[in-house]
Amino acid sequence: MAPTAPAQSRIEEATASTLAERLLDVSKLAPQRRGYAFERFLKDMFDAYGLSPRASFRLVGEQIDGSFVSGSDTYLLEAKWANNLVDAATLRAFNAKVQDKASWSRGLLLSYSGFSPDGLTAFGGGKSVICMDGLDLHAVLSGGLDLATVLAMKARWAAETGQPFVRVDDLPPHSGP
Repeated sequence: MAPTAPAQSRIEEATASTLAERLLDVSKLAPQRRGYAFERFLKDMFDAYGLSPRASFRLVGEQIDGSFVSGSDTYLLEAKWANNLVDAATLRAFNAKVQDKASWSRGLLLSYSGFSPDGLTAFGGGKSVICMDGLDLHAVLSGGLDLATVLAMKARWAAETGQPFVRVDDLPPHSGP
């Protein structure tokens, strides 16, 4: 069941429509340009939802694709737009980046193409990372959903089940904040 949120926490329909069009435009780019365009798109989307995003940044020995704040939680972002489904190694590598930061840090791995079922199983639970895919992005933008509410519902799902990924449309109706 799709999550619900109070009307005042949703973005305007015109803004959501513009973001959805931009996401479609990103899909038409060459692979190298598409990755950077996807990161910029996500920063703008998080900004539209009032999540105080930060663009990608480098630390010694690593790059973080961005960060944002949802409620009182700070999330580090890993954005992937590749033809292959994200595997356990990618999930583990990003989880290690998150765990190397402050103990209260969380991570969002957003893979437009999705996640390998075997990879999710091998990755396991008990991590500080939640996952979204391209279908989730489309559900948020086309369904008039509040992104912060969706993130809170996904975080609650992960806390309760140990599973880092569940599609927005499959979230239980009362898993919101």
